[in-house]
Amino acid sequence: MTIAQETYEAIVAHAKRDHPDEACGVVAGPEGSDRPERFIPMVNAAGSPTFYEFDSSELLALYKDMDARDEEPVVVYHSHTATEAYPSRTDIGLASEPNAHYVLVSTRDCFDEDGGNSDGPVEFRSYRIIDGVVTEEDVTITPTPEHQRASTP
Repeated sequence: MTIAQETYEAIVAHAKRDHPDEACGVVAGPEGSDRPERFIPMVNAAGSPTFYEFDSSELLALYKDMDARDEEPVVVYHSHTATEAYPSRTDIGLASEPNAHYVLVSTRDCFDEDGGNSDGPVEFRSYRIIDGVVTEEDVTITPTPEHQRASTP
């Protein structure tokens, strides 16, 4: 999976900002392109450090917006706050986009026991999850293309 530096940084910043709760979101791209271009942070409706859930009305609005733009979810991401960046059984069961890259960011080493930022590293990994089968894939981070900068908050 190839992702722009600016998008990578936005996903990591979202994961750190929402810690100790899990963060979640989507990076949309043109249909059939496999290019993650438009970063869309979402609200974790579960508000949980061990589980994420997209708000159903926010998700419906997102899919309508992507449809109007001829986009699809290229990346579906969320964070793990206390465990490694590997899909849980729940994550695998919820994976419903066979063309998407499922990115997990572990923030477990970024914060000390009091919840303060320890500037530790994040773990950023990507997977394909199809019919319950998890396959890890390499992540390549590239400079952000000029056309993408305007659409990334």
